[in-house]
Amino acid sequence: MTDYNELLDRLKSGEIESITVEKDEFLSFRTVLIAREDFKHFRGEAFHHGKTIYKYTEEPSK
Repeated sequence: MTDYNELLDRLKSGEIESITVEKDEFLSFRTVLIAREDFKHFRGEAFHHGKTIYKYTEEPSK
């Protein structure tokens, strides 16, 4: 199983530029994401066939 918290920490630190989440992983990923205090700093962009690419932003989403 993928350690989504580790990936999110690496994204936040700038170690990686983005995280690609496929349709079948989305619900598991989202559960981990919204449990974090800093979840509003992660912005996802959805693409065809359920693929979403997340990036870290300095300013939280509103």
